[in-house]
Amino acid sequence: MTTSAQKPGAAGKIPVTIVTGFLGAGKTTLIRHLIEHAGGRRLGLIVNEFGDVGVDGDILRACGVESCTEENIVELANGCLCCTVADDFVPAIEGLLGNANPPEHIVIETSGLALPKPLLKAFDWPPIRSRLTVDGVIAVVDAAAVAAGRFADDPDAVLAQRAADDAVDHDNPLEEVYEDQLLSADLVVLNKSDLVSAGERADIAAAITGIVPRAVKLVEAEEGRVATAILLGLGAAAEDDLAARPSHHDAEPEHDHDDFDSFVVEIAATDDPQALVDKLSGIAADHDVLRIKGFVEVTGKPMRLLVQGVGTRFRHQYDVPWSVDRPRQSRLVVIGEKGLDRAAIEAAIAA
Repeated sequence: MTTSAQKPGAAGKIPVTIVTGFLGAGKTTLIRHLIEHAGGRRLGLIVNEFGDVGVDGDILRACGVESCTEENIVELANGCLCCTVADDFVPAIEGLLGNANPPEHIVIETSGLALPKPLLKAFDWPPIRSRLTVDGVIAVVDAAAVAAGRFADDPDAVLAQRAADDAVDHDNPLEEVYEDQLLSADLVVLNKSDLVSAGERADIAAAITGIVPRAVKLVEAEEGRVATAILLGLGAAAEDDLAARPSHHDAEPEHDHDDFDSFVVEIAATDDPQALVDKLSGIAADHDVLRIKGFVEVTGKPMRLLVQGVGTRFRHQYDVPWSVDRPRQSRLVVIGEKGLDRAAIEAAIAA
């Protein structure tokens, strides 16, 4: 019996699922769960990261699932697909489709800073439209971050608050990026729902409904655990539905990420992972860092430590062993809004 997750794309086209969401919402965790529960369906992945270290792509390659081989994982770093569609996206697609065993379904993980609409428009290009269809756009939302007021529901109130406080940046694009991701979505995953109360989840759902002018399904999740049958087989054909997916940036000829900074910090091996994570959390608070992620060597341990932080909330776990192809090193990507004090952050991490 064919499930909804196994239906082929329209007219024999290969279906594509776009996974979008703000920094640290849990996109990679959701995709890793999807890979591990793909039921043998051959998947292709395009991972678009913001930063020099391929953390997300490396996490997915470490899954070791036969249905998603390393040749079907394409990593695009130091560039955003919403800005470099012609230069990066089309060659990546052509590379995947040219493999000896091309994928039956392609999953694209966008950068946390990406606007989905320009990428969706690329699927209307004749060379792409004839071979691919957008099965669905999935927006992953960090429930805890939204509940903490990371994004406001009333733009006028935000403007008034900024005007009253000289310490607040008056040109913050984060709310618009978040809303643009929701506006393109066919499915919204309210991730980390276990970190907020039932009342907060209801408030977030109501706010999302207020942002998106069309009917969009919302599912709650913990650790990105969503059934494959829910994520794949949506049949949205989003390339035929662009007008119903408005964007704050529709009138702009192009989009860039000059409002954000990212840099890589190389650190020494640590003897105390918890102390390191506590220090990074304090640095994130002191310097208003949005995201810190990377791999760390722990002295005497055969496995590398994966560290992921969203604001001041951090988690860490050992994921895969060090090896000849995976040499011991400790590197962290730091991401924040323009104006990060790189020297101070590097000094604080090294202290």
